[in-house]
Amino acid sequence: MTPQLELGIDTFGDVTRDADGRPLPHAQVIRNLVDEAVLADEVGIDFIGVGEHHRADFAVSSPEMVLAAIAGRTQRIRLGSAVTVLSSDDPVRVFQRFSTLDAVSNGRAEVILGRGSFTESFPLFGFPLDQYEVLFEEKLALYAALLEADRTGEPASWRGSTRAPLAGLRVHPPTERGRLTTWIGVGGSPQSVVRAAHHGLPLMLAIIGGNPRRFAPYVALYHRELAQRGVTPLPVGVHSPGHVAETDARAREELWPAYREMRDRIGGERGWGPTSRAEFEHEADAGSLYVGSPETVAHRIAATARALGLARFDLKYSSGPLAHEAMLQSIALYGREVIPRVRALLAAAPAA
Repeated sequence: MTPQLELGIDTFGDVTRDADGRPLPHAQVIRNLVDEAVLADEVGIDFIGVGEHHRADFAVSSPEMVLAAIAGRTQRIRLGSAVTVLSSDDPVRVFQRFSTLDAVSNGRAEVILGRGSFTESFPLFGFPLDQYEVLFEEKLALYAALLEADRTGEPASWRGSTRAPLAGLRVHPPTERGRLTTWIGVGGSPQSVVRAAHHGLPLMLAIIGGNPRRFAPYVALYHRELAQRGVTPLPVGVHSPGHVAETDARAREELWPAYREMRDRIGGERGWGPTSRAEFEHEADAGSLYVGSPETVAHRIAATARALGLARFDLKYSSGPLAHEAMLQSIALYGREVIPRVRALLAAAPAA
C-alpha cells in the first residue's frame, strides 16, 4: 500500500507590514508566525518548517527557538527547519538543539539540512566562503555520525579538517526513540542528490521555478544511488511557493504585489532583471507557483506528487510582505480544503 502523502507548510518569517505600510518589528512577525503555526495544527496540516536567515527581510535567525514556542501551543503538527544552514553552524549543537526540541514536543522534531541560498551567515559566524563546499561536506559527515550514534547508543567519533575531531564522545541529550528525522535540502545539484543518498537521508527538493517535472531525473538519480548502496527506498519531498484564496483570481491578485517585491529585491542582489506579470502568470499556470483556489492548488499539488513520486509536499505560504491575515486565510484553506482534495485525487489515481 502506498503511504499517504504528507502535506506541510514552510515559512521564512518574511517581514510583513502594518496597516500604514510600515514594516512590522521582527518580534511581531515572530509572534504572528507562532499564531500561524497554531492554526496550521488546528486545521490538520502535517508539518511546519521555519527557515533560518540572517538578514533584515526575514525575521527568524533561530528556528529552533520559534519551533519550541510552537511546540508549547500545538498538539500534533511536526516541527522542523527549512533549512538549517549546517555549513555555518556546529553539527553537535544542531543535533542537541533538535533533540531537545524533540523532547519538548514529544517526538515531533525534524531537521532539514542545507547550504542555504544566502551567505550572510558565513561572515557573521566567522566562516570563509572559499570553504563553502568542504564545510558542508565535513559537517554533514559529522552530523551523520551523530545520528548513527544516537541510533545505536554508542559514542560518536569523527575526524576532519574544519574543526576538532570527536573521539568516542557522547552527545546529550539523546533522542527518546533513537531517531531524529533529518532531510537534506537540495536546490537542483546532482552532486547534492548523490550526497543525500550517500548518507542515507531523505531528499527535500526546493523547486521555486519552472516545471516541477524537470526534477524527475534527480529523483531517479537519488533512487538509483540508494539502490546501488543497498539502502531501502527513502522519502522524497518538495518545497515550493504558493498561496490559496477562495478563487483563482483573488489568490493571484493577493499574491502578485508581494511576490513581485520579494522576487525583485532578491533578484536585484543576484543580478537578475525585474520580473513581470507575464512571468508570474506562467509560473502560476505551468511552473512551480501553487497559487489559486483550493481546487486549483490541489490538482497542481497532486500532479507534482504523481510525477515525482513524493512522500511530502510543503507549501511555502509566506511571500515577502504578504499580509498576516492573508496567510492565515491561506493556511486555513490549505488545511481544510486543499489537503482532503489532494488525498482524494491521489487515491483515485495514484502515482505510477
